[in-house]
Amino acid sequence: MVAAAAVCAYFLWGPPAQKRAAEADAGKTHITFVVVHGDKSTKEFAISTDKTTLRDALEQEGLIAGSESEYGLYVLTVDGETADEAQQQWWCLTKDGEMSPTGVDDTVIADGEHYEFELKTGW
Repeated sequence: MVAAAAVCAYFLWGPPAQKRAAEADAGKTHITFVVVHGDKSTKEFAISTDKTTLRDALEQEGLIAGSESEYGLYVLTVDGETADEAQQQWWCLTKDGEMSPTGVDDTVIADGEHYEFELKTGW
């Protein structure tokens, strides 16, 4: 009886279960996403996704919202904070500390990358 319980425990929580968990995570892209809010507080998110664009990964996590434009999503809200256009606020997207040349729709993500949205004031 004890031996049967040990065998069950091994298959439920031992190396086979760990291997299955690792295999389930295989193929996922892991990125770091940091939000710098208007009050300069920061919040970091570790995101694992099968999505290929930053927009899809961030929408999957419920972290961005905005309005559609001819150029793709115009990000207005990040992590629950909405830019006030009357105060000339906007979200600046950077990748590894450099301003991104593309918007969230056209930013293809790769494993290990680091992205940041910072709320800026002034055009």
